[in-house]
Amino acid sequence: MLNVENIDLHYGAAQALRDVSITATPSKITCVLGRNGVGKTSLLRAIVGQQGISRGKILWNGEDIAKLPPYRRARQGVAIVPQGREIFPLLTVKENLETGFAGLPRKERYIPDSVFALFPVLEEMLGRRGGDLSGGQQQQLAIGRALVMRPKLLVLDEPTEGIQPSIIKDIGKALSFLRETTDMAILLVEQYFEFARDLADTYAVMDRGQVVLAGTRSEMVETDVRRHLAV
Repeated sequence: MLNVENIDLHYGAAQALRDVSITATPSKITCVLGRNGVGKTSLLRAIVGQQGISRGKILWNGEDIAKLPPYRRARQGVAIVPQGREIFPLLTVKENLETGFAGLPRKERYIPDSVFALFPVLEEMLGRRGGDLSGGQQQQLAIGRALVMRPKLLVLDEPTEGIQPSIIKDIGKALSFLRETTDMAILLVEQYFEFARDLADTYAVMDRGQVVLAGTRSEMVETDVRRHLAV
């Protein structure tokens, strides 16, 4: 279980996060919503260790991991699907997936069949270069690469950005399947309200570096959320 408690984050003199708290629990999807520039990606960078915090705690199963480097967090089961996908364009699909082996013990360095069950196109294109895939296929590859790590916490930064509707549906089905069949905690950052609403067990809305709304899906008032998403 992830507990982010009252964190602040600065980029030099600029404060990106103010007193932010959020949780992600096993077999649940937590959605973080907000416009561009409100601190969503900064929150994810803090959780996975790409950016240090200036105050607060990041607890993973009761241990404060705020000072651990990213590779140590990865070994504890924290995996990220970054915004923009960040696949290796000159590596094949198979080689891209195998980059997820880095944090695994040797006996677990194989691609689980479940990755191909969720995204059959990856198995069909194992020999293709990552840069030759469509945007939607690259997004599936980025999620597959994270799943190769056998994560206990899967963090996704706007996986629907620039993706065709059919692939968005496939990604939504995959996340629902993972929630129902594993004990993985899923933390999803999104701007696409309908996608987040349909998946969320709990949600948080950010504005100007703070959480301004939070609760369960049943407590969500759509008009209040959309007000903070409007430009």
